[in-house]
Amino acid sequence: SFCTESKECLEYELVCRTDEYEVRHYSPTRWVSTDAEAYFMGVGAAMAFRRLFQYISGANEAGLQMEMTAPVLVRIPEETKMWEPAVYTLNFLLPAAYQEKPPVPTNDKLYFTELPEMDAYVRSYGGWMLSVTSRLHAHLLAKELGRVGAAYNRSYHYGVGYDSPLKLLNRHNELWYVAE
Repeated sequence: SFCTESKECLEYELVCRTDEYEVRHYSPTRWVSTDAEAYFMGVGAAMAFRRLFQYISGANEAGLQMEMTAPVLVRIPEETKMWEPAVYTLNFLLPAAYQEKPPVPTNDKLYFTELPEMDAYVRSYGGWMLSVTSRLHAHLLAKELGRVGAAYNRSYHYGVGYDSPLKLLNRHNELWYVAE
C-alpha cells in the first residue's frame, strides 16, 4: 500500500506485527550497490544515488534502461564517530527481469550485492530519511528489541526509502535491523 511510485517493489511476508515494529521475511534478492564516504548520510546518499541512477538510465555495458524499483536501501554502520566520515552503501533493487543476469555497470564504483533470505525487524516512519531521523528510529527500535530480548545484527542497520525526492507528502520510510 505504501509502495505507490514504482512498478516493482520488494515483496515480503509479514511474520508478525507489534505496536512498535513488524517482523518480515524476505526472499534472496540481487541489488546494484555503491559506497559513499561522508560525514552525513544525506551527502553520501546523494552522491551514491546519482551513480546508481545513471546505471539504470543506461550507463551499463548493454546500454539498457531499467525502471526504478523500490525501496532504496542505505546500509548505515552502527558505530560512527562525529569527527570521522562513515561508509554508507546505497542499494537499488534490480528489476525481476535482471535479477539473474544484470547488465554490467560501466562505472567501476558499482557492484552487485546478494541479499540472502532473511528476517528483518522493521520500524516505519514518515517524513524524510535524514541522519538524525534515522538515528532516532534506530535507537527506538533497538531499545524495543532489547526489551523483548530479540537477537539481531548490531553492527549496521538499513535506512529504507520508498518515495522519490519529488514526493512531499505521505512519505514512507523504514528502518531495518536484520534478525539473527
